[in-house]
Amino acid sequence: MREPQTGLRASGDTRRPSREEAEAAVRTLLAWTGDDLTREGLLDTPKRVVDSYAEYFWGYDGDPVDELSRTFEDVQGYDDIVMLRDIDFASHCEHHMVPIIGVAHVAYIPDRRIVGISKLARVVDIYAKRLQTQETMTAQIANCIQEALKPKGVAVMIDALHQCMTMRGVHKKGTTTITTRFTGVFSEDKAERDRFMQLVNGTRVLASR
Repeated sequence: MREPQTGLRASGDTRRPSREEAEAAVRTLLAWTGDDLTREGLLDTPKRVVDSYAEYFWGYDGDPVDELSRTFEDVQGYDDIVMLRDIDFASHCEHHMVPIIGVAHVAYIPDRRIVGISKLARVVDIYAKRLQTQETMTAQIANCIQEALKPKGVAVMIDALHQCMTMRGVHKKGTTTITTRFTGVFSEDKAERDRFMQLVNGTRVLASR
């Protein structure tokens, strides 16, 4: 993994711990549980956990603005909503480091410039693969698209299940959290917000086949 982007780590803490240090930290946690670190099932656990964390948190090495840097203007004057629905993601709660599993719905109204639709999904993934709160992630996605593309407006909705609520604490299985962020015309015009919500709740192509 590359060094994280500037500003993502605490000031004064510029060195990322080595892999060996990360594995040692996992061993410390395993010992804290009271389990036997020498038993067969745990011998490779520190390595596996660090491998998993590299996959869970690769978003710190990603640049969401760069993902949106290539745009297109020759779109025959298209100036209506561009929307991706049901972008599935897996993130981790920054408070308990347990999974947040959900879907994101992302839309924007272009002002001459559009971006490849896969790039919107990539932006969601980059922010999801960091320690997060859902509220922060929702705002980050919307703000990134607004700043990079300068569209007429951006709308983001996230619907997610937090395992910090389902497997610990209040133990509320099946409870999901919904967050939204609107900029530009979506923030200013209720009719545009309503249209976004209608599209979010509309018939799915795959479900109708």
